[in-house]
Amino acid sequence: MTEWWVGVLAAVAVVAVIGLLMLRSWRRRAVRDESLGAYAPPADLGAPVLEVEALYVATTPEAEPLERLAVDGLAFRGAAHVEVHPTGVLLRIAGEVPSYMPADRIAGAGTATYAIDRGVEPEGLVALTWIVDDRSDPEVPTRVDSYLRCRYPGDSARLVAAVNEIAATPAASRPTADNEESEASDD
Repeated sequence: MTEWWVGVLAAVAVVAVIGLLMLRSWRRRAVRDESLGAYAPPADLGAPVLEVEALYVATTPEAEPLERLAVDGLAFRGAAHVEVHPTGVLLRIAGEVPSYMPADRIAGAGTATYAIDRGVEPEGLVALTWIVDDRSDPEVPTRVDSYLRCRYPGDSARLVAAVNEIAATPAASRPTADNEESEASDD
């Protein structure tokens, strides 16, 4: 009987240590990214050009889909309602404050296959590339990718087209399993 309790206590200790390490890691990430945030939505946005339901996956540094950022308003994964307006994109993520991406801060939208903890079929995610509100006032604007998985068929293509219609410049393609190899020439 004593051996059973030793095993239970060891398992509880291991789970507790892992939990503490995860908490410490998230706190460090939050401190590192505390100057980053989405923009506050304007008072009167008017009628949206497009509305879609999606799963918000993550926001990462541009072209680094495996490095999550703890951006204020975009830190946690959840169900999202996405509205594309002529002036920008509004994300309403469950449990988060509404996040706004002004059109002049959007570089474009494209598709992706993976981000952080989500791997899907080819081009199953929508990646919005935009300049985040960086209160640390860097010399070069901080560009990020926000990943969404649209809930209904056809919404991904419609979302990409609508965002690129209002964007300042179209975004580059995102990583997929097929283009992971180096693009260097063999010359």
